[in-house]
Amino acid sequence: MSVRSHRTTPILIAFAASAMAVAAAALFGADFTEQSQLAARWTARASFLVFLIAYSASALDTLFPSAVTRRIRQRRRQWGLGFALAHSVHLAALVHALTLTGEQRPLPTLIGGGLAYALILAMALTSNDASQRALGTVWKRLHTIGIHYIWFIFFFSYVGRLADPERMMTGLIFAPIATAALGLRILAWVKRRRARPMPSAG
Repeated sequence: MSVRSHRTTPILIAFAASAMAVAAAALFGADFTEQSQLAARWTARASFLVFLIAYSASALDTLFPSAVTRRIRQRRRQWGLGFALAHSVHLAALVHALTLTGEQRPLPTLIGGGLAYALILAMALTSNDASQRALGTVWKRLHTIGIHYIWFIFFFSYVGRLADPERMMTGLIFAPIATAALGLRILAWVKRRRARPMPSAG
């Protein structure tokens, strides 16, 4: 397998995960409306799992260095692009489901989710060396703020399900996973900070 194909693997995995979510929804939904709702729900979960890899890649390599975690870290940009693709599939499924059901989302949800998609688009468009060189420190701020904001949207969404008896199980599963991912990043930050050489006194 060529180096180029290795680099596309995360994107292909993300696409396959989204396609499987849509196929499962079509298989298990009782009618067209339920199939659309399940597709929106399951593509969100598929994209969340892809996001977790991109979000945790550096932390995993810092805390558990190995050939596998090093490869994941090296492909972090491709995992990020894979997430952007998977979440675009989710957006299409969500819009389709809302159109069928006529459901209206609250304005704060639209604003918060819209900002997340704007950041996803901006990060995807700048996920290249040329943009990184051109934007300098702005690039780092964009990607740092963006990835943490997206994490917050996922976390907030899954925590919110804990108050809904019909969707509580989803919250019980995915909210702790999101919390654990943040914990990994914090532990990795602490480890890197402790590993820095102390400045000399004179």
